[in-house]
Amino acid sequence: MTRRTVLITACAPLLAHQKGTAFALIGDRYHNSDYIRTGLGKTLGKDAGIPIDFCDEVRMLSAETLKGYKLLIIQRDGMTWPDGYADESSNAGYVNTGKPKLVSDPPVPKHDAKPHFWITPEQGKAVKEFAQRGGGVLLLHNVTYIAPHNTDFRDVLGAATEGHPPIRTFKVKVTNTNHPITKGVRDFVVTDEQHYMQYEKDPKHLLLESVNEEGLTFKTLGAKAPAGWAYDYGKGRVCYLAPGHLLTVIWNPEYEKLLQNAARWLLKQPGA
Repeated sequence: MTRRTVLITACAPLLAHQKGTAFALIGDRYHNSDYIRTGLGKTLGKDAGIPIDFCDEVRMLSAETLKGYKLLIIQRDGMTWPDGYADESSNAGYVNTGKPKLVSDPPVPKHDAKPHFWITPEQGKAVKEFAQRGGGVLLLHNVTYIAPHNTDFRDVLGAATEGHPPIRTFKVKVTNTNHPITKGVRDFVVTDEQHYMQYEKDPKHLLLESVNEEGLTFKTLGAKAPAGWAYDYGKGRVCYLAPGHLLTVIWNPEYEKLLQNAARWLLKQPGA
């Protein structure tokens, strides 16, 4: 099997080249595409031998694009910012300089700086039908922020966000050791965004939970949250895994096992 990772930012190149096994929609204001491509490109691309076509253009998520793929991966939130940002707090280059006073001469015109919730009814339907017809869907980290804006996507994911506290250290515990996705995976600790969500499927599908062992809570939701689940969906399969804000998280050895096991299970590979 040819091993490759491709980053595509326009429509024409993706449609013109021979498709890989997986299509991955990645990257947003708060999650740089490069670390996701680097992380998954190694863990699922190089190490697991899955050819992945990476894309950071939300318009490319469509029924037409998904034709011919066996696996859909999404790691991004539900917002784009066509009118710019209210500040530069999400720009790592700016944050790392100590936040100097921003100067522009002449000044930048004022703008609304409002988020656009990008997913359309057609895109949600495309994801749902992809799974129902036999595709594997691997949903990661902050995709729970897409769910409130599309009922079809929400049904595939099985949850919607409740938000998350600032980055902190917590443990990811395996709550179901009998599933192929958690086979050989031990509890592990990461420094990450601990995502909380409203889980809406049968509890029997839960595989993981995140636990802040210092007792730090979020809102009124306590110190624990669901952190992973998987189930059949029509003729296809769906898996959600919550960790993933940093490259050190994606490359945690136990999390790499989870990602690779999940991909094999979603692709219905022998032994998975």
